[in-house]
Amino acid sequence: MSGLMLLDTPSLYFRAFFGVPESVTAPDGTPVNAVRGLVDMIARLVQDRRPERLVCCMDADWRPAFRVAALPSYKAHRMAEDGGDQTPDALAAQLPVIEAVLAAFGLAVAGVPGYEADDVIGTLAVRGAAEGPVDVVTGDRDLFQLVDERGPVQVLYTARGIRNLQVMGEKEVAAKYGIPGRGYADYATLRGDPSDGLPGVPGVGDKTAAALVSRFGSLEGIVAALESGSAEGFPAGARRRLEAARDYLATAETVVRVVTGIDAPVLRDLDDRLPAAPRDPEALVALADEWNLSGPVNRLLNALAPS
Repeated sequence: MSGLMLLDTPSLYFRAFFGVPESVTAPDGTPVNAVRGLVDMIARLVQDRRPERLVCCMDADWRPAFRVAALPSYKAHRMAEDGGDQTPDALAAQLPVIEAVLAAFGLAVAGVPGYEADDVIGTLAVRGAAEGPVDVVTGDRDLFQLVDERGPVQVLYTARGIRNLQVMGEKEVAAKYGIPGRGYADYATLRGDPSDGLPGVPGVGDKTAAALVSRFGSLEGIVAALESGSAEGFPAGARRRLEAARDYLATAETVVRVVTGIDAPVLRDLDDRLPAAPRDPEALVALADEWNLSGPVNRLLNALAPS
């Protein structure tokens, strides 16, 4: 049993949308594959992990202004012509249904204007770790930066599916990337991440990034070594490349580093206790009938029921 489970909900419903055929529809023919897939994922997680508390974390802003100001390329390749994101129409139509189903169940949902789901997760993870174990469920490696054996905070990584979660704690991150367990953000800043429009330092790949983080401990340590004028500890050619990328290094951490101190009433007043019964049973029945969700809704109800 884990204490607090934090869901990277956008990561999960995108995975459901692309993993469940669009031929799964409501009686009127509307696709409901993302809704059904997400509810089934939550049911499986609750059944297998038995969290005491759970929060469905949301993107209130998928491309926050403070990150774009620091690095204009941040997620720029994902922008649609109207400036929004490139969410497929068939998925966008399901998001209100997802919100209604989560509300009817009484599951805690949290998003904060100006922030991504990652930042909500970071804030709740740091706060929750003071009280006990925290599981972060995501398919986004950026959240590996939150792992902390002291909580513990660990990531349940969904790359292989909900039934084959990879548990990533400090030891697992260190073993996979050859870096200190809590050094993933520094490592990602150096090597870059094309999926987020993060260029990285030209000429610095995985091995060099890992060597630099291991040697100097953090970006701050790397910059301090650059300013000292010493060449000690830098792989061949790395010092020159890092010097040329000083402007990038000064701004990229704002983009990569997950915010862990959001001060917002929605997070302060959040009731994250896992409900034993739905908040609005009548609404849940109506949603299940309208959108062909009886199977996954019943599976989640059974998972939530006291054992």
